[in-house]
Amino acid sequence: MSIPPSALSAAADRFGTPLYVYDAAELDAALARVRSAFGGARVYYAMKANPNLAILRRLHAAGVGFECVSPGEIARAEHVGATGERLLVNGPAKSEAEYAAGGRLGATFIVDRAEEVALLPAHSRALVRVNPALQVSTHDHLATGAAGSKFGVTLEQAPAVLDALRAAGHEALGLHVHIGSAIRDAGDFTAAFGRLGDLRARTGELRVLDVGGGWGLGADLHGIAREAQATAAAFGAELWVEPGRYLVAQAGTLLTRIVGTKRTGRAFALVDAGMTELLRPMLYGAAHPVTPLWPGEASGLWDIAGPACESGDLLARDVPLPTPGRGDLIAIGEAGAYGAAMSSAYLTRSRPAEVMWEHGDWTVIRRRETPQDVWAAEVEPSGLDAGN
Repeated sequence: MSIPPSALSAAADRFGTPLYVYDAAELDAALARVRSAFGGARVYYAMKANPNLAILRRLHAAGVGFECVSPGEIARAEHVGATGERLLVNGPAKSEAEYAAGGRLGATFIVDRAEEVALLPAHSRALVRVNPALQVSTHDHLATGAAGSKFGVTLEQAPAVLDALRAAGHEALGLHVHIGSAIRDAGDFTAAFGRLGDLRARTGELRVLDVGGGWGLGADLHGIAREAQATAAAFGAELWVEPGRYLVAQAGTLLTRIVGTKRTGRAFALVDAGMTELLRPMLYGAAHPVTPLWPGEASGLWDIAGPACESGDLLARDVPLPTPGRGDLIAIGEAGAYGAAMSSAYLTRSRPAEVMWEHGDWTVIRRRETPQDVWAAEVEPSGLDAGN
């Protein structure tokens, strides 16, 4: 992120905290890195990483398509103008609403099980998701290509599902494989692509090979791309990719203020953001970079603890900080993915505002919620005595 610390501090003063801030230049740079590595591959953004409409419009304008995994995500894609070949519909348990909307918009469906063939709208385009049954270098909850995962069909089942699609009058474009997220070892992708190679004799040439995303933020994209391109070429297929976290994580920062400190068995810096604003540390044990925005040398190790009455509401442990004081500002990096997207109103906490930095100024791309926003959809029965 290239936003100067003074601008981060000014944003916190102007918009309050907690606050999600995004660097437009880093969003553009991440997409450029993907395109540089994967050449002419078609790029679809895995919208679940961050579905903010301003981000979607920016990516759509840059020619990126969208991978959607819910009716709401499909509606967002349509809202920004993505239809037809710019739209993928994925997920292991698609609803009737997803089949209907995807069919109406001309989307490509990613078939996750054999039974789905009969559920697709007539004359659909489809990819078959395969599970290469690999253990990969990420948290178990993020390993979508493991043998015990709920995703995809086995390598042995894939040719029959392709045949069933053709027999039903659908356009069987090819194969899809996504082995997980935040994968640290590029060798995991080599192993997955190698297992796909075993299918060549049984599938023949394919039009498309979609290798998903999931590369760690520091991954050798060019190395992974070379392997993916070679695998696609062996099938005679066009290469598609679906980056999510890679495109948006480093563009986003969560700003949070210290509200106090305490020492029990450990030293805690208590902040105004927590699991409701950044769930990944609690959900996956994810580590996010933490930067104090006040001067001084580190005086000790501190746990960054949020306000929820949950023992797991910790954003980071053993962080070296200068002595913290009330009102000091902390920047938690790599929060552009699954920060705002996974935020919740648990405890009737209002979701933070989101702002974008571009051309030296801030633009609000989501306003801060009020408590009334949180309960706006709730229905209070009439005729009841509020005092009872």
